Amino acid sequence: MPSQPSVTARYTQAIVEAAQRQGVDLPAPLRTALAGPARIPMAQQDVLWTLFTGASTDPLAALRLGSDLQAGHLDIVGLLLLSCDTLGDGLEVLTEYAPIIGDNARFEVARDGDSVTLRYLPDYSVCREQRVEAALGCVLNLARWMTSGRFTPRAVLFSHAARADSKAYEVLLGCEVRFEQPCNGVVMDAGLLDCGLIQAGTQLHAHLRTLADEMLASLRQDSLSARVQQLIRQHPRWGKERIGEQLGMSGRHLNRKLAEEAISFKSLREALLHDIAVQALRAGQPVAAVSERLGFSDENAFARAFRRWRGQTPAQFARGDSD
Repeated sequence: MPSQPSVTARYTQAIVEAAQRQGVDLPAPLRTALAGPARIPMAQQDVLWTLFTGASTDPLAALRLGSDLQAGHLDIVGLLLLSCDTLGDGLEVLTEYAPIIGDNARFEVARDGDSVTLRYLPDYSVCREQRVEAALGCVLNLARWMTSGRFTPRAVLFSHAARADSKAYEVLLGCEVRFEQPCNGVVMDAGLLDCGLIQAGTQLHAHLRTLADEMLASLRQDSLSARVQQLIRQHPRWGKERIGEQLGMSGRHLNRKLAEEAISFKSLREALLHDIAVQALRAGQPVAAVSERLGFSDENAFARAFRRWRGQTPAQFARGDSD
């Protein structure tokens, strides 16, 4: 990843066009910067969002923006989504390649019985609520389009309070909307994961995934977070002080440097422990062994963490209840 987080230019251009429709007068230097490189520094994206939300009199302008986004605005990730066989495959693409769109937000899938929640985990410091609404509006719009209208979510979840009348949200999103929730996300029936998509293409998908892997690797190379990830995977029991020591810095300094890449040691380690646990359980490793490997004080502590990550216990996941 670059030393500073960034966003794909195509997604940025969608926001520029929306801002212009709102009558926002973007400063000439900013317009030039936003029209230039393949990726836009997050600092410039922050300025754009501030201008857009400040100029709009519509509290749901960002949600409308997201609902109008097309697959092409998501760069190669959008093309990957269009080439998936099923909605479940599409969710997998989002969880793996969302950093290509913007590398300080990610998705994860949590299952609980007959429901699935696509959680959106952003790390924005500017216009967070509006950007979350835009992202989830985009998810609903694309899911409905790619399934020819068969996608019918149970609810959309926002961790923030309603910014307009809740009924206005429901009219715009076409489903129940819940506010001040533990997470941001879209709740759906698990059966929808098998829903076929309108432009599935296996050969094209394989080619696009190769290109996306290369792009993702280029974003991550030479970054501090990439080196931290490697150390955590090698030594999942280590905390920030031990990791920082390996990199020649204190744990506190490590956190400051990671903050420059819009991430914290805690969130990075949590994400990696989640991934390591899932892979180990799928490989048939005993719950107790996985818990010990990851450095949890006991199986109960591991079970609490895993339930937070996946919405079920490690034992339930190992039995295949999530599949």
